[in-house]
Amino acid sequence: MSHCSNSLAPARSFGTVCSPLQPTSSLTQMFSMLDTAAEQMMVHKDFRAAFETCNTGLESCANMEQEDSRCGDVKAGFCILGIQALAELNQWHGVFSWVLQQYEYQEEIPAKIMQMCILLYSKVGEPAAMQEAARVWLHCPSNSRATGFRTVAELYLLHVLVPLGHRDEAVELITGEVGSAAFTEEQKQTALDVVEEKEQQDKEPPLNPAIDPNSEITARPVSTRGSVMRKLEAMLRFLYRNALMVGSGSFPLRRVFLAAVLLYMLSLHMDPALPSSFMWISKLLKLLRQMWTTMFAPYYQALTQKQ
Repeated sequence: MSHCSNSLAPARSFGTVCSPLQPTSSLTQMFSMLDTAAEQMMVHKDFRAAFETCNTGLESCANMEQEDSRCGDVKAGFCILGIQALAELNQWHGVFSWVLQQYEYQEEIPAKIMQMCILLYSKVGEPAAMQEAARVWLHCPSNSRATGFRTVAELYLLHVLVPLGHRDEAVELITGEVGSAAFTEEQKQTALDVVEEKEQQDKEPPLNPAIDPNSEITARPVSTRGSVMRKLEAMLRFLYRNALMVGSGSFPLRRVFLAAVLLYMLSLHMDPALPSSFMWISKLLKLLRQMWTTMFAPYYQALTQKQ
């Protein structure tokens, strides 16, 4: 695709960059219409009006295309704005079919438009919608010399083949004619690593494999609470060690026990009536008794001796 359609922001540059010659009055009108469509979408956020303007401009381009070859760049600009307008209107289902209405053969679609379509359908979770079209486009010999060919190949690999799990086709793309035209040897190896990594991830068992329905209610809470309980024990043992080091009673005892109780209430949320909770509550009470004995036993013994 021509470099003139690399972005939407410099829409007003179509006339100066793409047309070193003085544009005809009809082509000047097309540039003005393209500016209007860009303003409607970017400034006024009127996506419906922008799309209608693009359609009108494309109809005019179809009548002029044989007379002025420079109209192809303006046509691509209208298509780019039209794709974005349809996406904003949440009518992405019809984007590629609308693009095909503007280009008789899908191999003739500019690279920038192919890139936008692949990214759009990937973003909405429908990468398969572009699989056949992108494959045909990439295997067209004339497109291998087009600016943006490598980017189309990368997007097709990463956003279509890899998510769909088509490993064999991905490897063929990388090592075949398309890969030779699009990637360096280093890029080929990186792409193969990505494909292999995706395959390994698909083969790995899920972190929480399916278990017997009768044990699901008890097994998962016990595992989760076991992890939480270990953290709670570590925190209480830390408080316990601090209590051992305190000899003057300056350590804020009430805060220690308040923190322990709050930590228990916020972290576990266990129902004391459940049998699975007995073990954890028992451990917690044991640690709290140890802390209580360590901090208050000396005072209790001193009072007993005085009596």
